[in-house]
Amino acid sequence: MRDLQDAIERARAHLLGQQAPDGHWVGQLDANSTITSEQLLLCHLIDQVNRDRQTRAVRYLKSQQLPDGGYSLFEAGPANLSATIKAYFAMKMAGVALSDPTMVAARSLIREMGGPAKADVFTKIQLALFGEYDWNGVPTMPVEIMLLPRPFFLFNIYEISYWSRTVLVPLLVLMDRKPVKWLPPHLSLDELWPVPREETSLRFSRVPEPFSWRGLFWKSFFIVVDDGLKIWERFSPRPLRRRAIETARLWLEERLAVPGGLGGIYPAMANSILAMRLLGYPDDHPLVLGQIKEIEALAVENGDMLHYQPCPSPVWDTALAVNALVESDLPADHAALRRASDWMIARQIFIPGDWQVKRPHVQPGGWAFQYDNDFYPDLDDTAMVVMALEKVKGLDADQARTAKERGLGWFLGMQGADGGWGSFDADNNRLYLNHIPFADHGALLDPSTEDLTGRGLELLGTLGYRKDFEPAQRAIDFLRHAQRHDGPWYGRWGVNYIYGTWSVLRGLAAIGVDPRHEYVQRAVRWLERHQNRDGGWGETCESYDDYEFAGVGESIPSQTAWALLGLFAAGRTRGPAVERGINYLLRTQREDGSWEDALWNGTGFPRVFYLKYHLYAQYFPLWALGIYRRAHA
Repeated sequence: MRDLQDAIERARAHLLGQQAPDGHWVGQLDANSTITSEQLLLCHLIDQVNRDRQTRAVRYLKSQQLPDGGYSLFEAGPANLSATIKAYFAMKMAGVALSDPTMVAARSLIREMGGPAKADVFTKIQLALFGEYDWNGVPTMPVEIMLLPRPFFLFNIYEISYWSRTVLVPLLVLMDRKPVKWLPPHLSLDELWPVPREETSLRFSRVPEPFSWRGLFWKSFFIVVDDGLKIWERFSPRPLRRRAIETARLWLEERLAVPGGLGGIYPAMANSILAMRLLGYPDDHPLVLGQIKEIEALAVENGDMLHYQPCPSPVWDTALAVNALVESDLPADHAALRRASDWMIARQIFIPGDWQVKRPHVQPGGWAFQYDNDFYPDLDDTAMVVMALEKVKGLDADQARTAKERGLGWFLGMQGADGGWGSFDADNNRLYLNHIPFADHGALLDPSTEDLTGRGLELLGTLGYRKDFEPAQRAIDFLRHAQRHDGPWYGRWGVNYIYGTWSVLRGLAAIGVDPRHEYVQRAVRWLERHQNRDGGWGETCESYDDYEFAGVGESIPSQTAWALLGLFAAGRTRGPAVERGINYLLRTQREDGSWEDALWNGTGFPRVFYLKYHLYAQYFPLWALGIYRRAHA
């Protein structure tokens, strides 16, 4: 126990040492190389290249190349064609010679993997902006989509997720105008096409991934629709086009006028810069300059290299840090916790966002993931913040109570008809839309998920509600139906089944579900079966592509902590699996009290975009060790 006590004290000291003076935490949030590649290309599109930053970004891109010449979507992952094309193009635009070994290796792999015609839609759009891909080979998304009312049409912008919506609306302007910044011949990408581009078919594949007959029907249907839209765009007078463009402009203006950048995420901000310039806004217009400033704030400098994050995560990091510190028995009225709580309370959102389209009678009161993102608060951050506020003592009683009541009210109002919770919207579940050609990333929607629903139960339980509360009953029913036959739950926002299972088991325990239930014990057995020989747990991002990898991967501290927290929630605080897991955390802690995740632990879009939260390896192990010590006190 002395080693355990020492580990907790060192971990707490390290985490407290990373707190900002105003009370919040924010850790580095890494994505793959595509954000950096896209930023280099954006600078060329808008003629704002900073040569020094470009040189450092190229060094970063070279450092990320795999031995086979490709670029992966996550650490230790296989080469991804689209990521490799973007990196190659960005380096070529930056002046890297075709004879450079980095370029030679990347070019060979790109050709071997099929070239630009096999890339994803967003890569094709990026290439089309430079004249390196035919706009006719890009899915048609007419700007008139802005005028489609809900709920009477198969598709409208409020039937897709917030991240898709904020990326799509400025893209509608781009895809309507189809601008091209023509490149000189020496910068063209002809060398990437295995077959000359004029001889290459740009038709979309009708085979869905993963394959299903239902998916095949919808994919074929939407390809026929796309063919029809291309003809309609070319030959129809389109009387509503001007009105639709004006609607898109007003929609963008409203959301660009608030701090934080469009949607708080890089792709939406980058697209909005291009769209606003096309709409006639000068480069020095505040709405354009604001987006450029927000993007530059995402830059991370590391020695002589530079790369870009997709967005910051301060609210999420702060809420999790507070929960971990309280659960490790830091006094609940500690000054650091009170400063963090005051910081979080000040960031509660009281203005209506896009979510209110489907929940017009629900009052605002959520929290966003980023410093500022008023139109798009999310359920996960809101739950974690409210739980943190409930655990901290010494706050202004009226202020804290009001914040928690408004947060809980918004959270309950966003519960889906299926009993679960999504992330940013309610009932955003028209799954057939994932088969439109534009949605080849398969993440167009924001349906209810197991990890968010587990978080909802944990929130309710933390606030004193029990399993007979009607929203809790509906959520439990959702989770019972969503559980995999062999025990785990899917993790939408963390990798993957370990994350989902931890989230659900915590929720079930908090709301008062008896851990002796067969379905709970099935999840416990799954966790125990997937413990690694070193005592830790790990899971690769490949589990999103292939269930054979569920719970399988090299051990890392955050995933080990999730597994332990899940076991603890199910009443398993003793036994060989628990002891080995605790020993893994004690053994891998560094002298300064920290841990490090060697592999990636977060999910942006399953199968296409992953994240590494650097602070996950700090607060989750501390959280697990704290609960373990309390159970053995």
